[in-house]
Amino acid sequence: MLQLNYSGFSLETGTDEAGRGCLAGPVTAAAIILPKDFENTILNDSKQLSEKTRALLKPIIEEQSLCFSVTHLFPDEIDEINILNASMKGMQECILKLSQVPEYIIVDGNRALNAKLGLKNTVGKQFSSAEIELLKSIPNTSIVKGDAKFLSIAAASVLAKTYRDEYMDQIHEEFPMYNWKKNKGYPTKEHREAIRKYGTTKYHRMSFRLLPDQLELDFFE
Repeated sequence: MLQLNYSGFSLETGTDEAGRGCLAGPVTAAAIILPKDFENTILNDSKQLSEKTRALLKPIIEEQSLCFSVTHLFPDEIDEINILNASMKGMQECILKLSQVPEYIIVDGNRALNAKLGLKNTVGKQFSSAEIELLKSIPNTSIVKGDAKFLSIAAASVLAKTYRDEYMDQIHEEFPMYNWKKNKGYPTKEHREAIRKYGTTKYHRMSFRLLPDQLELDFFE
């Protein structure tokens, strides 16, 4: 079983994101605080779990958590502030949405959660000075491969992945030719061939290299 706690604080929050490498759809972040008696021998990095196992874990995680939150950051914001900043901002937004204020935050990766705060973006949530100060006040540690080491980060990764997959399944119905229900917006050969054939949609990230040999692409709503 993964480790339950890193800092020793009771209200330790794990946070992670999903969809960073996709060509379409949001990057989705989640944050969660687990109780001190939480146990689960199956929970792991969402990428190591099957879709069926993730679906089974989702309600367990939600019901047993002290609190959790999920945030989508959409392509227009990703294109404006770049995907790395959007990924971090999504996790920051999740921290602010939690019903309990964390005493400590652990984040998957190698970048501090509050490395950039208060970006001057025109799309999406604008942080108030009070929100920025709150985020700055909470100690945090980034842990490489943290989603395979700590239960709270793994739980956040499962929530981010399942909520994002649900969203991609919904927009698949609007644009079925891209088969997002299967590829979830990732740069598969099938997805890129559909972009080549049909052009782009409002859900595509226009700042990304959508085709290996990028051409002028048609855009439709």
